[in-house]
Amino acid sequence: MNTLNLRKLAVFGGSGKLGQALINHFLSQGLSIRAMVHRTSLPEAKGLESVAGDIRKVDNVRQVMAGCDGVLCLATTKEDPETFFDVSLKGTFNVLEAARDADIKQLILAGGDAACGIWFYPHAGPIDETHPLMAYPGYYAFSKVMEEVMFGQYNIQYALPTTVLRMSWIFEKADILNHLSLRNLNPAEKGHGWDEYLTDELRAMLNRGENRVPILVNDKEQPYTRHIVHLNDVVQAFDRALGNPASLGETFNIAAPAAFQYDKAADYLAAKTGMKTATITASGYHSFEINIGKARKVLGYDPQYDIYKIIDAGLEWQEAQQ
Repeated sequence: MNTLNLRKLAVFGGSGKLGQALINHFLSQGLSIRAMVHRTSLPEAKGLESVAGDIRKVDNVRQVMAGCDGVLCLATTKEDPETFFDVSLKGTFNVLEAARDADIKQLILAGGDAACGIWFYPHAGPIDETHPLMAYPGYYAFSKVMEEVMFGQYNIQYALPTTVLRMSWIFEKADILNHLSLRNLNPAEKGHGWDEYLTDELRAMLNRGENRVPILVNDKEQPYTRHIVHLNDVVQAFDRALGNPASLGETFNIAAPAAFQYDKAADYLAAKTGMKTATITASGYHSFEINIGKARKVLGYDPQYDIYKIIDAGLEWQEAQQ
């Protein structure tokens, strides 16, 4: 797309999974990139300029943004009360403030469906972009709500050309294999792992070095439905939003072609690996589905990775490492 003719991107949060993928992609498209580097350095590449700095300091943000016409705001932290406010909230504020004094044609926020209370609250139907913002418990979801609000208000108050891509949980490499495993313990966020739900029998299996593919069900023994997204599809979404006038001032849900059911995903992975399945009852959560119709219609978003292709890609990556 890029009919706005963006030439140079300022990237905040470029060292993470998404950031590195986007940097590599947009460099391959011929764009120049200046990325803020705080703790984790980036590999050298033609067209990439790394600038040491701290997103919590607005002067550092202005230095990175100088001479750029596009901004990718990706910086975030997970469940860390010591850093989430300064990095996610103050950092986003600093990016928006700096953009007011710069010649920026577009700012894209890496939002998240956590802002809509997925998994923790009941939803009457598929979640679209009109769904109210309602963070589930924790710092991360709260920060995603506040980031979206700030981007929306700066678009209203100062006519900043903002775009929000509200992404589902991003998977790549062996992420899905690690998730669909009894060994998925101690997750960064509550509800992503099985620590508190394993029976004594399943814990004994783990202690013996065995493993199973979990089928996550509610207290009525109904398998949960969940929506995720593959990293490659997220990169496609950024590619189709960047420089696209139709994306300015808008929010888009970015997710896989369809939600998945844990029983069907588990059966597929079990058939592929020969591993047995095991049912895990996790009360208190709620199935959900993300509506990506707006992104399909406006951006031409065309996600390729359903749960089966995500599993296949994970198995291929794992085999390549051996």
